Amino acid sequence: MKRTALFFGSFNPIHVGHLIIANRMLQEDDVDEVWLVVSPQNPLKERNTLLADHHRLAMARRAVDDNYRLRVCDIEMSLPIPSYTVVTLAALGEKYPDREFCLIMGSDNLQTFERWRNYEYILENYRLLVYPRPGSERCRLASHPHVKMVNVPMMDISSSYIRDMIGRKKDVRYLLTEPVYQYLTEMHFYE
Repeated sequence: MKRTALFFGSFNPIHVGHLIIANRMLQEDDVDEVWLVVSPQNPLKERNTLLADHHRLAMARRAVDDNYRLRVCDIEMSLPIPSYTVVTLAALGEKYPDREFCLIMGSDNLQTFERWRNYEYILENYRLLVYPRPGSERCRLASHPHVKMVNVPMMDISSSYIRDMIGRKKDVRYLLTEPVYQYLTEMHFYE
């Protein structure tokens, strides 16, 4: 079975921090590939700042086009909104029975994981690969046998920071891959 790590996000926009995390997870012995699952709407976030789904998918595809072990997954675009991870996992398991899925998440998400729909089921049936996030403290779930803390360089880069910088006409070219930067610039997003 292919061991596929799922990295969920709105990727609004996708940035080098996302790619560094995804690439680091590819270095784990039990991960064959990473899928970036572009979410139409996180139930814990407001939708009003999101670019259209097709633009976020296009940027994500451009960002990973040169790495065959990174793939963009659009399955949540065909599922009910808001997107719940447990529903997505069921859909992926049905569509790809030849894969063993695990989840990539930041330590900030692990702290709020108990607010997720059917989190107990997810925790018992899937492994969680957790990377550190600035300002997050270790929580009790970090010691669960299905939770693996992965040493990833801690970066304080966020999509909201990039959107804010673009809105203030600041240069963000080194926070994005060149294809994503060109796409954003040509489309005048976040200005």
